Amino acid sequence: MTRRIGKRFPKKWWKTAIIFLAPVPTLAEKEGPVAASTLSEVARLAGVSLATASRVLNGSSRKPAEDIAERVREAADKLGYVPNAQAQALAKSSSGLIGLIVHDIADPYFSAIARGVQEAARQQNRMVLLASTSGAAQDEKEAVAAFAARRADSIVIAGSRSVRAEDKQGNIELAAELDRYCRNGGHVGVVGHPVVGASTTEGYHVVEVPNEELAAGLAVELAATHGGEFLIVAGPEGLYTSDDRVRGFQRGLADAGRPAAEIIRTGFNRAGGYDAGPALAERIKASEKRLCIFAVNDVMAIGVTAALRTEGVWIPRDATIAGFDDIETLRDFRPALSTVHLPLEDIGRLAAGDPDTAPVTGAVKLRRSTETPVESQV
Repeated sequence: MTRRIGKRFPKKWWKTAIIFLAPVPTLAEKEGPVAASTLSEVARLAGVSLATASRVLNGSSRKPAEDIAERVREAADKLGYVPNAQAQALAKSSSGLIGLIVHDIADPYFSAIARGVQEAARQQNRMVLLASTSGAAQDEKEAVAAFAARRADSIVIAGSRSVRAEDKQGNIELAAELDRYCRNGGHVGVVGHPVVGASTTEGYHVVEVPNEELAAGLAVELAATHGGEFLIVAGPEGLYTSDDRVRGFQRGLADAGRPAAEIIRTGFNRAGGYDAGPALAERIKASEKRLCIFAVNDVMAIGVTAALRTEGVWIPRDATIAGFDDIETLRDFRPALSTVHLPLEDIGRLAAGDPDTAPVTGAVKLRRSTETPVESQV
C-alpha cells in the first residue's frame, strides 16, 4: 500500500492560490495564548476526554456537569482554541440519518437486524442509509467515512469482527475512522464485539450477544440425545462470532462428559457450508456411527444439508445437524432445523439506540433435523 506524505496540490495551483501575509506580531502578542492545533490539547489541559471537550465547545445538546464544562472553557480560553465549524455543525444539528453497515444484506441474519434498525429509526423519525461490505474492514472504513461526510447522527455496524492477518490494516483504518467520527459528536452501535483497535468510549456502545453460552447450552442438549460423534463446521479462525460459538460448543460437550468435536473450517456463509458437504457425505457413508453436525450459523447448516442431499445423504435419516441464529427463512426449510434462537430484530433496535428493548438473550430450539429416526435407534 502506497502512502503519500503531505498534501497534493491541484494542477496549476499557482493560478488559484491566495496567500495572506500576516503582520509581524508584537512582543506582547508573542507572549499571548498559543492556538491549540487540535481539541486534544484542550481536553488534556482540562483533564477530560475528547468527547466531553467536544460536547462543551461544539454546542452539543448532551452537556456534562457545569464544573466540568467550566474547566473545559477555561482550558480553551487559555490555549486560544477556536472550535471546528464542521464539528460544531455535527454536534448542534441532526441530519435525521442512521448509517447501517452489514456484511451481506441478502443474508437473512443481516436483513432481520436491518429490519430492527429500521423500526428504531422510524420511532426516532430518522431514515437509514445502508452499506453492504462483504465483511471487509477496509470497505467498512470507507462506509463510515461516507456516512460521516453525510453527517449521519449515528452508525450501526453488524457483522463479526476479525483478527485475521489479512484484516489487520483494515482494522487499524476502521478504528481510526470510528474514533474520529465519535470525537466529532457521532454515535456508534456495534453488534457482538467492539471494533478491533477502537479506543473511543463515549458515543460508542456494543450490543453483547451471548454466543458462547448459548452454543454451550446447545451442545449439552444435543449430547443428551445423541450417542455418536460430533463435528463442527466453522468459519475461518480469527472470526470472533464463529470462534465464540466453537468455543462454547466444545465447552458444552466437555460439561456433558463427551470428547471434543472435530472442526472443519470453511466460509462463514451458505457457500462455505455447501463446500464442506461432499467430504462430509463421504465420511457419513463410510462410518457406521451416526454423526451430529453443528454448523455455526443457519445459512451454513442449510448449505451443508443441500450438499449432502446431492450426494444421497439425508437429514435426519443418515446424520443430524443443527445451526445457530434461527433466521426467519427456516420456517420454509425441511427438515425443520434445530438451532439457537436469537432476537435478531431486537439486536438491531438495541444497536440503533432504542432504550426500551431488553438485553439480548437466546434459547435452544430442537427440531426435526436432530431427531433420531426409529429405524436408527438401538
